[in-house]
Amino acid sequence: MNKPALLLSATLMIAACQPTNSDAAAAVSSDKPFDVTAVADFNQPWAMTFIPGTPYALITEKKGELKLWQNDGVVVDIAGVPEVAYGGQGGLGDVIVHPDFANNQYIYLSFAEAGAGGFGAAVARAKLLLDDAKPALSDVQIIWRQEPKVSGQGHYGHRLAFGPDAMLYISSGERQKFQPAQDLNQNLGKIVRLTDGGMVPSDNPFYDQGRVKSQIWSYGHRNPLGLAFDAQGRLWNQEMGPEGGDELNLVKKAANYGYPKVSNGRNYGSFTDDIPDHKTGDGYEAPKVYWNPAISPGGLMIYSGDMFPEWKGDAFIGGLGAQALVRVKLDGENAAKADQWDMGARIREVEQGPNGAIWILEDGNNGSEGRLLKLTPKK
Repeated sequence: MNKPALLLSATLMIAACQPTNSDAAAAVSSDKPFDVTAVADFNQPWAMTFIPGTPYALITEKKGELKLWQNDGVVVDIAGVPEVAYGGQGGLGDVIVHPDFANNQYIYLSFAEAGAGGFGAAVARAKLLLDDAKPALSDVQIIWRQEPKVSGQGHYGHRLAFGPDAMLYISSGERQKFQPAQDLNQNLGKIVRLTDGGMVPSDNPFYDQGRVKSQIWSYGHRNPLGLAFDAQGRLWNQEMGPEGGDELNLVKKAANYGYPKVSNGRNYGSFTDDIPDHKTGDGYEAPKVYWNPAISPGGLMIYSGDMFPEWKGDAFIGGLGAQALVRVKLDGENAAKADQWDMGARIREVEQGPNGAIWILEDGNNGSEGRLLKLTPKK
């Protein structure tokens, strides 16, 4: 496959069962141990991923545009993106590449779509064609959908990650409907595990218990907006809680994370209909860290590079409401809050670049453009 040169040559440590007390949050700091370089502007960017073997990245814009960002500053539109239902929290969402992208050119997109009953998230697989002057998607195939579609345009979740087992993990929000997170006959409020082609692996915990239920890996999630695997193959997710109670979870097979039965937050505007806190022995998996006040978490990345060696293995979370970049120290199955740097803007996405730099996308809500920022060690 011939590819043009510009495009492609192809501080508290905690027991595992108890979350960090939210009142012990790391102090917000404007003194950053990194330099920040603005490199490009995008219209409501939502996610990014680097193309293996290149310094180029794919970046989604919520209104339905997929962009190819080149390190010479050129930004190119990619044709063939599925139609998205833009509005509220809906639109074009995550983008990742297949683990064997160099050989199969597959990428995966999540997005909101309209249909019978309302709206729901979907995931599509497509081939990314970069042979021509105008890059495009081909062989677009929807391999998963939230079921059922419901009214409203919030809490899609729809973050994507491939595990070391080569399986595709999808975070599925409960769509602001509460009880679906506990209903195993719906895939809302779940982490879903599929093959790269959208089939159900036979070692899923509920494999033989119905078509939708068989997809489920874990449940009791609210609005999971980040998925990432650590170097030991453990899956972590962060999710936006109710009023307070944002969470970082260690995701385990068949585990129930409790929402809306338990949470370290409370229902918005609720004074009498509060949600019980997580308690040892309540049968639910508690978060490893939670935040109250909330940080409104965006993307999640676990750092594995060499540019910031002191942070290797740590989790980085974008703070939307907090307008911050948040670092969480991971230690095996435990976690503790470390740093929270004021970035002066809502941070939607955090990604690691090919050379170990940290890249973040500002949210760009309310008509403003969101910047792509590169973080490198302070000189």
